[in-house]
Amino acid sequence: MSPGRGSWPHRFRPSAGEPEGALVLLHGRGTDEFDLLPLLEALDPERRLVGLAPRAPLSLPPSGAHWYIVRQVGYPDAATFYASFRELSAWLDATCDELGIPWERIGLGGFSMGAVMSYATGLGVGRPTPAGIMALSGFIPTVEGFELELERAKDLPLAIAHGTEDPVISVEFGRDARRRLDEAGAEVTYWESPVPHTIDSAILPDLRHWLETAIPAAGSAREESA
Repeated sequence: MSPGRGSWPHRFRPSAGEPEGALVLLHGRGTDEFDLLPLLEALDPERRLVGLAPRAPLSLPPSGAHWYIVRQVGYPDAATFYASFRELSAWLDATCDELGIPWERIGLGGFSMGAVMSYATGLGVGRPTPAGIMALSGFIPTVEGFELELERAKDLPLAIAHGTEDPVISVEFGRDARRRLDEAGAEVTYWESPVPHTIDSAILPDLRHWLETAIPAAGSAREESA
């Protein structure tokens, strides 16, 4: 089977009219492609964008879908990480080509493991640069032989949010990502909230505004100046 949209379990939400871009949301550990659909609606209620939410390829204990095996937080298992990275990259490229949406109009976002994969597919070596990356409660992965092209983050809109009470992925990972991306010249918007490993609903209006800026309306002053 070709790596196009129908080759991988996912949720597809069409835009209300001619799509102005796409938002790809990657779920966290042990859930599935349905998990972030409410976030999609919260961030793009007017349905300017096509929404894509693929399911991670691994089924691991205790349940649900996973992007890679966790042996140590911050350090994904190399074999499963690389496999998911290659498969997800191929699927995204083929799907976006199929939809006719260029990468400069595609936002990548994810929660936890999904945030890790958003960094990887958005800034990994040889990957196309997206319109922006939204990393919620995640980290920049450390995997032997894998590097991010941080120089491509210059002027790239990045949204990072993390809970200061997160017992799963420490807020220090979010702070480290902010520091590294700031140093690379990215347009980093950063939030910390006194919440555990979750998405703070209080920042959703700010995330919606960030998305509207990262993927501006067609014909807007920001798009024309880009």
